[in-house]
Parts: sequence; C-alpha cells; structure tokens
Amino acid sequence: MSDKVLYQQDGPIVTLTLNDPAMRNPISEMAMVDAIVDSLDRLNQDGSVRVAILTGAGSAFSSGGDLRAMQKNFEQRAEKPALTPRYYKFGIQRIPLAFEKIDVPVIAAVNGPAIGAGLDLACMCDMRIASDNAKFAESFVKVGIVPGDGGAWLLPRVVGYSKACEMAFTGDMLDAQEALACGLVSRVVPEAELLDAAKALAQRIAVNPPHAVRMAKRLLIEGRHSRLDTLLELSASLQALTHATGDHREAVNAFLEKRRPVFKGD
Repeated sequence: MSDKVLYQQDGPIVTLTLNDPAMRNPISEMAMVDAIVDSLDRLNQDGSVRVAILTGAGSAFSSGGDLRAMQKNFEQRAEKPALTPRYYKFGIQRIPLAFEKIDVPVIAAVNGPAIGAGLDLACMCDMRIASDNAKFAESFVKVGIVPGDGGAWLLPRVVGYSKACEMAFTGDMLDAQEALACGLVSRVVPEAELLDAAKALAQRIAVNPPHAVRMAKRLLIEGRHSRLDTLLELSASLQALTHATGDHREAVNAFLEKRRPVFKGD
C-alpha cells in the first residue's frame, strides 16, 4: 500500500493518516487519490474494523488541491478543456464516491487547516472533531474555480444552505470556534488532546454491535436522498437482518440480565 496514507489498526479502530506533510497533505493528485480510495476499500472489507479516524500528518489536515500542479497545467487546461472533466472523474471525484460506499463510520480528526478540497474531505466523514488551531475554508473562489470534488453537495448537508453559500461565495476562513458554532464540527479540543478525543469517540462506537452500526450508517447515507417510503422499506429489510444476529440476542439478554454485553459481530 502507498505511504501517502498510513493505515494503523488498533483492535477494531483504524487510523488513516494523510502522509504528505511537506506539501500539507493535498489530495488532488493521483497517488493520494489512489491511496485514500484503497484505504477506504480495505477498511470497509475488513469485518474486524468497527470505526475509522482520518487525520493529517504534520501541521495541516489537508490543503486540498496542489496549486503548483494547477499552475503547471494552465495551458493544457485552456487548450483542451474536455480533458478536465476526465481528470476530475477519474481523479479526486473517486474519493467522495468511495466514502459513499463504505459502511464503517469515519471520524475526521482535523488537526490543522482544512482548505478547499481538504474541507470537503472532512465533510465526507460522518463526524468531525477539531483541534483548537484548526481552520476551515471553502476557498475555491479565491483561486478562481468551483468545488469540483462534491463540495457543493456535501457542505450544505453539514452546515445548511445559507452558511454553505456564505462560505462558498466568500471563501473566507473559519477558525475552530466558528466551525463549532455553525455545526461544521461537533467538538473543539486542545491540539495535544485531538487524537485521544477522536479515539474516545471511536471506542464509544466500537463497543456496539458492528452489523447494527454499519447498517445504521447505510440508512443515514441513503436517507440523504431517499423518499420516506423508500427508506422505510430499506429500514425494514435491514431490521430483519439485525434481528437474526447473535449480537441482537446478546444485547437484549444482557439488558434484561443487567450485565455488560459482549458483542462478537455474529
């Protein structure tokens, strides 16, 4: 596996670390795209994984796109605009689609600036915790482009349409407390405590029956675009599967017997 993303498993929890600190962890180039997609596929296929944490090496979570690479391609993009949609479709746009497919909950531990596509990457995660020196910007307009990685779909679902418009049209930077106020993140902690806080949340998730957690995430994802009646049908079908699990029996029995349950993922 590429060293662009470090993959570390500790029991049922996987920590994914974007690992290009010298460049502030840009995610637009193919090597990083491949590494992220491969890591997500790996953890999703591994039944022992119950929750994942995504963070960045060094001082930044992710700087988003690589402006130096953009600069090198000015002329090619201008002369052959039909190539750009292919660049996005087979490049960075694979990342939000990979997130859409995985059933493992993912916590973004935003350790520093999350800028442009880096902010959108954080929004692809299910939950976000920020260090007190984290910064956030939907900054595409500042470099004369639009969100090409799904940010226009993701950001309004996290902070609401009005705030998403404000962020996208101004490109202004939010500090960690401003991100907390608008619901972009759910907690802000001191930098030194960030990974511990993310792992504590991960552990609270990991103690639950893994099949039920994965299915609950799938319902939440589908609920973003399904009609109510369609989602109710899917809910009933997944409920039939959860009722057949050994973990469901263990949970009910443990509750009635007033003891701590032991979930095995069966």
